Amino acid sequence: MRYFIYARKSTEDEDRQVLSIEAQVTELKEFAAKEKLEIADSFFESKTAKEPGRKIFGEMLAKIEQGQADGILSWHPDRLARNSVDGGKIIHMVDRGVIKALKFPCFWFEPTPQGLFMLNIAFGQSKYFVDNLRENVKRGLRQKLRNGVWPSFAPVGYLNNARTRGIDVDPAKSVMIKKVFELYATGQYSLLSLVNWCEAHNLTGGYHRKLSMNAIFSMLQNIFYLGLMRYKGEVFEGTHEPLISKKLFEEVQKVRNTRARTRKKLHRDFAFTGLMKCSCGCSITAETQKGHNYYRCTKKRGECTEKHFLREEELESQIKQYLQTIALSDQDQEKIMAELDKDELTAKEQAQDNIQNLKSELENINRQLEKLLDVYLSDTISTEEYTSRKQKILTRKLELNERIKDFEQNNWSWVEPAREFILSLNKADNLLRSSEKSELAAFLKNIGSNRILQNRQLHFDYEIPYNLVAACGGGERKNLTNSFWCAQQDSNLQPSGPKPDTLSS
Repeated sequence: MRYFIYARKSTEDEDRQVLSIEAQVTELKEFAAKEKLEIADSFFESKTAKEPGRKIFGEMLAKIEQGQADGILSWHPDRLARNSVDGGKIIHMVDRGVIKALKFPCFWFEPTPQGLFMLNIAFGQSKYFVDNLRENVKRGLRQKLRNGVWPSFAPVGYLNNARTRGIDVDPAKSVMIKKVFELYATGQYSLLSLVNWCEAHNLTGGYHRKLSMNAIFSMLQNIFYLGLMRYKGEVFEGTHEPLISKKLFEEVQKVRNTRARTRKKLHRDFAFTGLMKCSCGCSITAETQKGHNYYRCTKKRGECTEKHFLREEELESQIKQYLQTIALSDQDQEKIMAELDKDELTAKEQAQDNIQNLKSELENINRQLEKLLDVYLSDTISTEEYTSRKQKILTRKLELNERIKDFEQNNWSWVEPAREFILSLNKADNLLRSSEKSELAAFLKNIGSNRILQNRQLHFDYEIPYNLVAACGGGERKNLTNSFWCAQQDSNLQPSGPKPDTLSS
C-alpha cells in the first residue's frame, strides 16, 4: 500500500516550533524504512488543527479520495485533527474503505471496530486538550485581573516584572508620561506637538519605537494610568501605582472632547478658488462685484503684472473647452466597454493555457529532481555534480513559479484601470452639460496639473494618459485603439501580459 506523510505544527511563526516539522519528518521516514512502507508523497503544514479548514490537509484527503494513496503516516492522531469535523472525516473515510490504513510511530491503529473506537478516543482527547487549554488560559487571565494584575504587556511608563509577574513603574519614563498629560491638559499642545516633544525628550514606546499620534491619543484616554484596567470592556481595579491623578485625567478628557467636536466648515462661495495659481506664483482669490464672481491674483508677493479680473462664467467656459478635448459620448463608451469585455475574456483564456503549460513543465522539473536524487543516492554521480545540477533545476523551478504567478495576477490586470479611464472620459462628457462648478474643478484637478492663470487665460497640462486622448482630437478619438490608450508604457495601465486586439468603434 502507498502512504502519504503528513506533518504539522501549530503555529505559522518561524520563531516558534522551528524544528517540529523537520523532527516529525525524520522520525516518520525512519519508521517508514523500518516498516517497509511505500511513501507516495509528503504534506507539510504550519497551521493549528483546533478549527477545520486546513488547505493542505484538505488537498491530501482529496488525493486519497482519487486513489493516489491508501493510507496516512503521521506522528500522532492529534497531528491530523484536534476538532470534531476533521476527526469525523478521517473516521468516515476509514469506514468507507477509502483510507485503508493509518500508521503512527507512537499510537496503535487497525481498521477494526476496536481500532476505530480507540482512534475516536484519541481524536476526542486531542479536542479536549485544546478546549481545556483555552479555558485554563482564560481562567488564568480572569484571575489575574481579579487580583489586580495586568495580564499583558505593560503600557509606556510601566515595566513587566518577570520575577513577581506584576507591573512596576518605569522610573525613566513615568515622569515624562505625567508631563505629557499635563501639557495636553493646558489646551495649548496638539497631538503633533506632543509627538515632537516626546521625540525631543527621547520618550519611546515598546521596542524603542517612536510614539505616533495614534499612540499618544490612546495613551491620553487609557485609565491604566489612573490605577484602573479595562479589559474587553470591563473595568478592574489594579494593584499598580497610578501615574496621574483623577483630576488631571478628567481635565485631559475635557480638552480631548472639546477638540474632537465637529468643527463647522467654512462655507465657500467660490467654486474655483484653490484650483489654479497666478503666473507670478501667488494664489488666485475671488470676489463678488455687481452679482458676478471674479478671479484675480492675491498679490501676496508684491506687485503682479496680471492686473485683469477673470469672470467666473468665462473661466467655466475655458475649463469646459479642456474637457471637450477628452470627452467620450455614452455611445462610444458602450462600444469600447464591450470590446474591453471581449479582450478580458481572451486574456484570461490565454493566461489559462500558458499557466497549464508552465505547470506541466513544473511537474517535469519535480520528476527531474527525484531522478537526480535517485542517481545521487546510487553513487552514480559525485556530490559536486549533484549540487551543480540541482541548483540549475531549482533555478528553473523558481523561474517557472514566478511566471505562473505573473500570469495569474497580471495578465489581465490592465482591464480594470482601462475601464476606469474610459468612465472618466465619459464623465468629462457629462460634465459639459452640468452646472456643478465644484465638480468641474475637482475633475480638472484629477486629470492635470500646472494650472496657471495668465492674461485671463487658463493654461493647463494633461496628465498621462489624458494627454494622449487630447492629442487625438474630436473625430479621430472615435477610432482609438487599445495599443494607443492602454498599452503605452508611461500610462501604466497594462503592466504585463499580451497586448489586446485592436479596438474600434
